[in-house]
Amino acid sequence: MIRLALTTVLLLPLLSHPVIAAADATSGEKIFLRCRACHQIGETARNAVGPKLNGLIGRPAGSVEGYSYSAANKNSGITWDEPTFRDYIKAPQAKIPGTKMVFPGLKSDQEIDDIVAFLKQFDADGKKK
Repeated sequence: MIRLALTTVLLLPLLSHPVIAAADATSGEKIFLRCRACHQIGETARNAVGPKLNGLIGRPAGSVEGYSYSAANKNSGITWDEPTFRDYIKAPQAKIPGTKMVFPGLKSDQEIDDIVAFLKQFDADGKKK
């Protein structure tokens, strides 16, 4: 009886915390289907409604050659690192007021983890690392 009580006391805190799944690039690729209406990624990617996303992490905002950015994006002073992108993708208009991006954002931390894992696979030439 005491053993059961001790086991319960020791395990209860573990059960009260949600399981956090690791970032999953395969799931991120599925989430990216929502982005494909405007963006492309990979070796054959081109600018479309939005700029191509090859090599996004580490790139200054508003810097993809041949894409016509909003003044808000070009003048944001942002360099896309993971924390900045995570903030942006939750609410693009809140992070860069005046951006042309009308996407309402991803609200799930897991979806954001997965899309970041997917995007990070591609270098500036669209090749998978």
